[in-house]
Amino acid sequence: MAAITSAVIAIAGIILGWITIELACKPCLESGREAIDRSLNPDYDPDDQDVDTSSDVRAPLIPNHPPDNSDPDPSTAIKSV
Repeated sequence: MAAITSAVIAIAGIILGWITIELACKPCLESGREAIDRSLNPDYDPDDQDVDTSSDVRAPLIPNHPPDNSDPDPSTAIKSV
């Protein structure tokens, strides 16, 4: 009878520990599970996600703008040393 009692207590402790970890780490576990679900989904394509175009999250750090070669006053001299 003592073996059954200790087994029940051990199983109850494992279950309560599992529930505690699930509640304490819920946001991290949910995002991890979503990532696993996406990676295992053969129909998932990351290029099909809706991207918020109002924010420049994917904008380059150094934009490649063409140089402004128009000189408003051609009479200004450039001094070189």
